[in-house]
Amino acid sequence: MAEQKIRTTDASKCVHCHLCQENCTFLSKYGIDIGDTDRLDELAYHCFLCGRCSEVCPLDIDGRKVVADMRRRQVKEDQGAFVNRKYKRMISEKKDYLYRNYKHAEKKSVLFPGCNFPSVYPKTTKKLAELLRDRAGIGIVYECCGKPIADIGMEDQEALIVREIESRLLAEGVTEVILLCPNCYEYLGKRLSARVVNIYEKLRELGIGEKIAGGGRMFLPCPDREEGAWLSDIGYFMENKCRQIEDVQCCGLGGNGGVLEPELAKGFSQKLKNIPETIYTYCGSCAGNLTRNGCRQVRHVLPEILGTHEKPDTVKSLINRMKTKYL
Repeated sequence: MAEQKIRTTDASKCVHCHLCQENCTFLSKYGIDIGDTDRLDELAYHCFLCGRCSEVCPLDIDGRKVVADMRRRQVKEDQGAFVNRKYKRMISEKKDYLYRNYKHAEKKSVLFPGCNFPSVYPKTTKKLAELLRDRAGIGIVYECCGKPIADIGMEDQEALIVREIESRLLAEGVTEVILLCPNCYEYLGKRLSARVVNIYEKLRELGIGEKIAGGGRMFLPCPDREEGAWLSDIGYFMENKCRQIEDVQCCGLGGNGGVLEPELAKGFSQKLKNIPETIYTYCGSCAGNLTRNGCRQVRHVLPEILGTHEKPDTVKSLINRMKTKYL
């Protein structure tokens, strides 16, 4: 695992070497670097917040954090007028999550599948919940972690969401939260008082799951791409090591950038379509969005490990998500 770097948000240190521009389709499109802060501020919501600029910056400028801070400032300055107009549908669902369900949370340990995986993999979600319940008495919580709200800069609301989740978990006596979304893990991992583990660590601990026989390529989700923290646990279930895909920066959903840059978002999938091998990932958002945009050889590792071999349901994803409220 790569050592975590200490980065700066002082974009004035940029020497305009153009490495960030050369490695990011968004920055390349507009011919700007992270140090071009005036222009970047105007385009803050066009960014995918994937962190590719941060990975390649020789001066360790955290471009992702620079843009995120710009968004937060803009929300405060216009009192959320822009985001409430541009992201109205997403906010109406995620701000106070419409499909929240804590009915099965009365256990010390709970599965927290997030909002996207159950949307595109309903059968696998059901099987996983039943296995964990029957084998280890583990409950389940259907909830949105709040990262989509945080990504658009609604800092005050973000804090409220995290406090509400923590309060609900504490009220149920939960001491362990099992996460299967890397975005939820990155966002909630250090904010909850309960122990946090990823699903692959837990499956290995319980002796649940099959080995994936075939080889292929691995598409790492944005929050885990630099450190690959989940890969060792996933690697236990892979008979053959997958080569990582390194030249496609995002699935297109990152940072809600695809709302203002739909062609760039689709372009990521188009580039992956030319890969003849199976493409594995461990993010429901990545699997769903890449498939939705024509990359049909994408497989999420969890349905393969659990033997459902379920393909992402991109047609009824909203309906599937709605159903979690009543499970």
